[in-house]
Amino acid sequence: MRDTGRGRTRSRLRFGALALGLVLLAGCADHFGPGLVQLAAGRGWEPLPIRNWVVNEGITPKAMVFCPPQDCIRPGVTALLSFEGHEAAELERALALDPARLARAFARKAGGKAKAKTPEASTTRVTRFNLDGAKGIQVDIRAKEGDRLASTAILYGRRDKATLDLAIAVTTESAAARDYARATWESR
Repeated sequence: MRDTGRGRTRSRLRFGALALGLVLLAGCADHFGPGLVQLAAGRGWEPLPIRNWVVNEGITPKAMVFCPPQDCIRPGVTALLSFEGHEAAELERALALDPARLARAFARKAGGKAKAKTPEASTTRVTRFNLDGAKGIQVDIRAKEGDRLASTAILYGRRDKATLDLAIAVTTESAAARDYARATWESR
């Protein structure tokens, strides 16, 4: 029997393709970030590639996860971010002084450019809370017609003098927004 080497060459090509695939897969795993311990993939939460989305100086994305309606009773999205230096000071000041102004600006942007004589289509409510040593803000935007609600809960606190950690959760229920923000905060 003659050995032409074709079998060995084919085997090496298969091994090479497998090795290349594993290297590419390993590279993609970090691309999506670590996820969050309290909001695990086994319960429907999927990591998002936040590291590729945040390019601002002074902002360090830690994790971002979402749970779509087909996987979660209470779908939502959460993110864990760290701010440093000037960015940390500016954000902390804005959250401490007048979060209602931020909420109004957000509601205006979400609704697009409204005509001056058009009545408001939604109401915005801002509340403060404290949880596990962190300061919290909740912004609920409710449609005046129908039963639609967008709720955002933010927990923030200083890790040290230079770093501000922020956990943010957005969903369609007030209680769920706080629960998800707490779970995100605890996963830091």
